[in-house]
Amino acid sequence: MSHANTIDGKAFAAKLRADIGRRVTALKESHGVTPGLSVVLVGEDPASEVYVRNKGKSTLEAGMNSNTYKMSESASHDEVMAKVVELNNDPAVHGILVQLPLPDQVDSDAILNAINPDKDVDGFHTLNVGRLNSGQDAMVPCTPVGCLLMLKEVIGDLTGKNAIVVGRSNIVGKPMAALLLKEHCTVTIAHSRTQDLAGECRRADIVIAAVGRARMVKGDWIKPGATVIDVGINRIEDASKKSGTRLVGDVDFDEAAAVAGAITPVPGGVGPMTIACLLKNTVTAACRQAGVPEPE
Repeated sequence: MSHANTIDGKAFAAKLRADIGRRVTALKESHGVTPGLSVVLVGEDPASEVYVRNKGKSTLEAGMNSNTYKMSESASHDEVMAKVVELNNDPAVHGILVQLPLPDQVDSDAILNAINPDKDVDGFHTLNVGRLNSGQDAMVPCTPVGCLLMLKEVIGDLTGKNAIVVGRSNIVGKPMAALLLKEHCTVTIAHSRTQDLAGECRRADIVIAAVGRARMVKGDWIKPGATVIDVGINRIEDASKKSGTRLVGDVDFDEAAAVAGAITPVPGGVGPMTIACLLKNTVTAACRQAGVPEPE
């Protein structure tokens, strides 16, 4: 019954990663710069461990240097802070990423804001948030960058489009809205207190769902022909699967696909783009720190 064009995030990310690999080679050859990414992982969160492993693998595949620093669940705030300071002072490290969530004894905000903003490849430092929102060169969070790249691929020029971002997190919602504004969209940010959320969504040419509620956005919320980007990753029960669960997004895919012009699936949509954009940010950071232009 699906009419929408399904946006293949895996294929898109593979293309982007290949492009990044080419640019890394050019950087090494022309300027002797090898971008380096260091990831700090505190504790034993299994999802974080898988994610960090994938980041490391992708970084090496793109020809960059990759280091992961594992710290115990009981690591003190000062120990994590000392590691960040050490990486800030290491000229071979161009990107620093502290994997969230951090254990309770570690003050996440203080740690994130201790990272040198120019090495903050996650784009969470207050200075980068300010730079993004005032139109300066910023490190921008990876997931929104991935969403924007896919939107531009599908739609082309976004000027004048009505866009709605459902969710106002600092990691996705707010930076996504800032990026869309920069592309000259008319942007609505909706959230749990929004009145008539369905009606707001129906006016939008672009719907970005990032709320973390399984299949919340229904098919009749979607304007015919709209482009839908689903950032949600929710695990729901499914007796037909061996694990007893499966992953779904924040959008009811089957319903929305019957109405939308294009839509990202979950899994296989936004997810693969996030790591590819992390690599992209690391290359950007390396070029800025070395004072060299980014290879085309």
